[in-house]
This record gives sequence, C-alpha cells and structure tokens, in this order.
Amino acid sequence: VQLQASGGGLAQAGGSLRLSCAASGRTFSNYVMAWVRQAPGKEREFVAAISWSGTSTRYTDSVKGRFSISRDNAKSTVYLQMNSLKPEDTAVYYCAAGQILRVGVTSYDCWGQGTLVTVSS
Repeated sequence: VQLQASGGGLAQAGGSLRLSCAASGRTFSNYVMAWVRQAPGKEREFVAAISWSGTSTRYTDSVKGRFSISRDNAKSTVYLQMNSLKPEDTAVYYCAAGQILRVGVTSYDCWGQGTLVTVSS
C-alpha cells in the first residue's frame, strides 16, 4: 500500500492541525493504520494507531486527550486531529500501515512520506 501524508504546517501553541494520509494500491481496510513522528535529532516515536474497523485505538501517553486518530475506509484515508498543540509536538509526522494494533513503531512496516508540523511557542 502506498501512503501520502498531508496537512502539516505551522501552528501556535494551543492551536490545532488535522493531518490526513491517503492510501492507494491495496485494500485499505485490511490494515491497521498508525501515525509516527520524528523530531529533529530524535528517534521515531509512536503517536497513535487505529484498528482496521476504526473501533479500537492506541495513543502514546504524551498525546492522550489532545490527539485523535480516525479513519474513513470508503476514502482510504486516516486522519490525526491534533488539538492543544505544544512546541514539543514539532516533528515530521508519518503515517504507517501494519497488521497488528500495537503501541510502538516496529509493528508497522509500510511507511509514507512525512509531513512537517511546527508548533511555535
């Protein structure tokens, strides 16, 4: 499956952004989808994941209550709604696909190009 993330940009602390990731090539609804981010000079960090049906989700602790992952299987798209943004959320955000709903980047083996999110203080 091919993945293309979009929606990044510049936001002020406390603001919101919505990322989208469009999938193509294979049956989108067969995949668990995730968002992973990489800040400058740091390793990739799991952010959120959603089951193929959309009924189950996982989040890293630092974004719980602020970020929300969702998907539209009819549009082959996964979203990440980011609210109450903090400067430490600044990173390149990647969407990824896998087979098992888990916390952690190693569970996902298909990656798209990232989209940069910059949060100013």
